[in-house]
Amino acid sequence: MSAAAEEEEHGEEERRERGGGLVSGLVDKAKGFVAEKVAQIPKPEASLERVAFKSVSRQGIELQSHVDVNNPYSHRIPICEVTYTFKSAGKVIASGTMPDPGWIAASGSTKLELPVKVPYDFIVSLMKDLGGDWDIDYVLEVGLTIDLPVVGTFTIPLTTEGEMKLPTFRDLF
Repeated sequence: MSAAAEEEEHGEEERRERGGGLVSGLVDKAKGFVAEKVAQIPKPEASLERVAFKSVSRQGIELQSHVDVNNPYSHRIPICEVTYTFKSAGKVIASGTMPDPGWIAASGSTKLELPVKVPYDFIVSLMKDLGGDWDIDYVLEVGLTIDLPVVGTFTIPLTTEGEMKLPTFRDLF
């Protein structure tokens, strides 16, 4: 190959690289613009109430909490699932998933009841940690997964912690 042909081929490669750099630069700017606009889109917000005693059954104790979800959109939004983990004394006491719990109402607030079922074997281990005040310290972690148009699915992480008084025999009967 002659020197002139090599130089022409090398010049052609440089033009392709510059053109590719221009296109990739435009694509990067477009991605940045879209990401900025998506970040500015209002998203649903949620809050989590404290855990409370609900009932006793043959399987264990049922606790409950409520998740309050506010929807800024004029159309309802599907909730894909709600996951939860209930911890006490650094141990996972109960965890679970509520698949497809329904919809968030359009331009309003929806309250979801989150039942937490604690089996008896965990209750016995908790009794050792109770002490004289008959309450347990807890942490409830909840993941609320919703499906937004354009944005896709995302999870709103929620956490509440506190101290819960356990019921006495008088409360049960």
